[in-house]
Amino acid sequence: MEKRRNNNVSKDSLNERVFSSFFKRNLTPAINLVGVFLFLSEIIRIFVVDMKRNINIINKKAKFEYEFIQNYICGIVLMGSEVKSIREGRVSLNESYCVFMNNELFLKNTNISELKTSFGHTATQDRKLLLKKQELKKLKKEQVKGLTIIPYRVFINEQGFVKVEIALARGKKIHDKRESLKLKDIERDIKKQLKH
Repeated sequence: MEKRRNNNVSKDSLNERVFSSFFKRNLTPAINLVGVFLFLSEIIRIFVVDMKRNINIINKKAKFEYEFIQNYICGIVLMGSEVKSIREGRVSLNESYCVFMNNELFLKNTNISELKTSFGHTATQDRKLLLKKQELKKLKKEQVKGLTIIPYRVFINEQGFVKVEIALARGKKIHDKRESLKLKDIERDIKKQLKH
């Protein structure tokens, strides 16, 4: 009986060796492919996260010139070359504003720099903003009351789409602007004192 057990053990160990060598020979390329795939997917994920994280273009002048009443986040109709320029951060919202044309909201005078390719876009063309009908009706009613619609920032959301944050705003008067400058000075002084 002891001899049979030894034979069984030797057969089992032989089976394990054959089985392991088979998988080493045949699965190594598959494991390598899976490893390469995981490595590439991680690199792509890091690249996409970096691209999303960096894009947040703000109209700094807007907070100084206007008092915000309500903010909306909307989509925008863009060409591929415009998206590339936005991802590179080549956008200026300083002179831009929003206008209703045929019951649709358009972004005017936003400077998205042109690419050096032969086919592209013009820098300051009109761009359609995408909002729900109810939001458009509400904005149109509020605009009649003497309020204005201004773009505040351009950013890329979690899904990788370009979005524009617009604000329903009222223009500040001179004394309001002076007060906001005083508040900024006070905040700056407080930060300096906290650092030291």
